[in-house]
Amino acid sequence: MSLLDEVHMQLILQVKTAYENQQSLSDHLLSALNFVQQRPLLQAFDLVDRKNVTRVSCPAGRTVFQVCGSSGKLYTCFSSSTFCSCPAYVFSVLKRKDVSLCKHVLAVQLSCAMGVCKELNVSDEEMTQLLLSNLSTS
Repeated sequence: MSLLDEVHMQLILQVKTAYENQQSLSDHLLSALNFVQQRPLLQAFDLVDRKNVTRVSCPAGRTVFQVCGSSGKLYTCFSSSTFCSCPAYVFSVLKRKDVSLCKHVLAVQLSCAMGVCKELNVSDEEMTQLLLSNLSTS
């Protein structure tokens, strides 16, 4: 994990603490987040504000997140990594490396820290289909 990743994770923990205590984020914390994440931050907060992040769980214990992007398309993010099924993940995160996270993964992290993530329970079969559909579109 890089130093920047560690700083980012510490900031997400501070978001969680601030939201638990005050239900708001200070200008100082927002400035620090903006310094570290820059471009995707405002877009990620927009997704959080619109309540576009859903945690999808199944009885087998698997969990993924679905984020309804600004275009209305659903993208899948895994809870154990920074993977997202969006094109920006491949282009900006993996190839160009000009950002460390896409806006969808950042929105997942922020919505979980702020406790505003929607919940959806599906069957194991539905989870399998969801994961398989991401393999065919990635």
